[in-house]
Amino acid sequence: MADDGVPGLRAYKKRQTRQAIVTAANRLFAERGFDRVTISEVAAASGVAKMTVTNYFPRKEDLVLGLHDAFVTGPARTVAQRAVGESALAALREAYLLAVERHDPVIGFSDGPFARIVVGSPVLMARLREFHEQREDALAGVLMAETGAEPHDITPRAAAALLGGAHRALYQEVLRRSLGGERVEELAEAHAGSARRAFGLLEPSLGGYAVRRG
Repeated sequence: MADDGVPGLRAYKKRQTRQAIVTAANRLFAERGFDRVTISEVAAASGVAKMTVTNYFPRKEDLVLGLHDAFVTGPARTVAQRAVGESALAALREAYLLAVERHDPVIGFSDGPFARIVVGSPVLMARLREFHEQREDALAGVLMAETGAEPHDITPRAAAALLGGAHRALYQEVLRRSLGGERVEELAEAHAGSARRAFGLLEPSLGGYAVRRG
């Protein structure tokens, strides 16, 4: 029985170490700004070796933007799993509104200090732009496969750009509202309306696109 508990204990200690690193990093970033803090300083503040920090977080940006996979692959996965008779637009709108209800950090929900760290760093803002571009690429690939488009057909890429643009604008709004000090509940209520408007603008062009056939 003791041996059986070892993996669980190790996993628990890893989670503790990871959280200690993140907590120390966020404190330093909030005090001095992301770009002015080094990995060595994060390691010293969290009581671990520099190599330990980089083992958990290969890039410094990962200390703040640690939801890369969910951010990049989320819309593509939503479209791939949409129901029969549902368009890509309808599936993404429903998934986004559900994310608003649960205050999902993947779509930008956070507190004011976190938003200030992100907006105040050119490095993090550049990394976010990379995330957005990678997300559009992933979505375009799924749309191409789902619609049987030819490689030279621009339609999937254009559709992904429109859908990605809506996501990008909504993410920026969440950051802006967070910086303004809005309470999460108030922000979510207002943001749900913004999401409906943003996706509604795409209805005339994409409402009947990539509808899953039976």
